[in-house]
Amino acid sequence: MMKNSRLANIGFQLAALVLALLFTTLILVATGAPPLEAYKNIILGSVSSLDKISNVLVTWVPLLLASAGLLITFSAGLWNIGMEGQITLGAIGTTWALRLMQDSSLPPALVIVLSILAGMVMGALWASLAGALKTFGGVNEIFGGLGLNFVATALTLWLIFGPWKRPGVGSMSGTEPFPEALWLPMFPDSRLSPWALVLAVVAIVIVYFMLQGTYFGLRLKAVGKNFRAAYMLGIPTWQYMMISFMLCGALAGAAGAVQVTAVYHRLIPSISSGYGYLGLLVAMLVNYQAAWAAPVALFFAALNIGSIQLPIILKLDSSLSGVLQGMLVLFVLMVEGVRQRLMRRS
Repeated sequence: MMKNSRLANIGFQLAALVLALLFTTLILVATGAPPLEAYKNIILGSVSSLDKISNVLVTWVPLLLASAGLLITFSAGLWNIGMEGQITLGAIGTTWALRLMQDSSLPPALVIVLSILAGMVMGALWASLAGALKTFGGVNEIFGGLGLNFVATALTLWLIFGPWKRPGVGSMSGTEPFPEALWLPMFPDSRLSPWALVLAVVAIVIVYFMLQGTYFGLRLKAVGKNFRAAYMLGIPTWQYMMISFMLCGALAGAAGAVQVTAVYHRLIPSISSGYGYLGLLVAMLVNYQAAWAAPVALFFAALNIGSIQLPIILKLDSSLSGVLQGMLVLFVLMVEGVRQRLMRRS
């Protein structure tokens, strides 16, 4: 019986993938573009060379960190839309710490570690604002998070064109780059940092075991399943909600820290790169199962990098990958609804 149920689940998920591909293909046909050629270029654009594979992994790291954090708030029944702002504040916190310590006598490795921790703390504190608005102010976390995203973006621009502007001029290219000694070490001839990879993998492993194998994870899920019932059972619900926001914010801050120390080496506008919103799609697509977050995030990262080839070769907008990602999540949710309805009937 369990085997049949598992096979049925896989069948429904494959059906969702096929429907998403069919929908995207119809869009391509309607615009006069060759679908097979577009898909081929997306695949080749992500895996046809070591450099492209490296770029996929560079994208995968902050996306996986964002997805890992969102799995925590989703488990508590919370929609942390403010993830973008939390990533941005993590980058700001890291930049502030690096600027503060770059001329000190501390070893560069220690400066980098402390800066990443500062970014995680800033991300957690920014997330706690959304949590406090939800818990104590009755403000829906979606609206609170979106508002804080705008504030974070404005704060970034103010810093880049104000106190942290380049000597003599403010530039959209960001702040002054940090010395190479304050970068996370990279693989030779690559933009990929092994330490950033380790950070992302450790984060998702911790989240997996926390949600699947700890008393804290069990109580967190209880809060998410039924807030009132959890409260009646003696679970400190508002405390768990705040903790989930802060843990998620810390991982978002780590994603922002990676963007500064391993990717751009400075603070730039829109440094979050949409990873917060993309992480929401990953978390929904895996149905909040941490075990699937890493491969699905890798698939999304490959789509993002591969789609860069579309405007170059086929004169198509690279946002096609976003259409495919969005449709995939939409059809998965729709198919899951159909599956649950069929199960109730049977």
